[in-house]
Amino acid sequence: MTDLPVACTLNQGDLQTRRAELLPGLVKRAERREETSSGWRYTFAPSADLLRDVATVIDAERQCCRFLRFQLTVEPGGGPCVLDVTGPPGTREFLSQLVEP
Repeated sequence: MTDLPVACTLNQGDLQTRRAELLPGLVKRAERREETSSGWRYTFAPSADLLRDVATVIDAERQCCRFLRFQLTVEPGGGPCVLDVTGPPGTREFLSQLVEP
């Protein structure tokens, strides 16, 4: 993989318009947020539409924030779903600014 810049290709107006459809909207549903060495970990209670919503957000984000890496873990027995969003140096700070209102 080539080095991709830690940047979103959406302009500020588009980002504000689509905020609920992208990572900031999804993160609001997280029960827990934890910093990791290269990004953030978001933990969600399982729900009927969560996996569909996570997949939709990942698909949208990978188009405008191409540097992001997504890893989704679905725990057995109706346990939580954990989404790790990571990337190159600067990703954690980028995400912190992105998901804050």
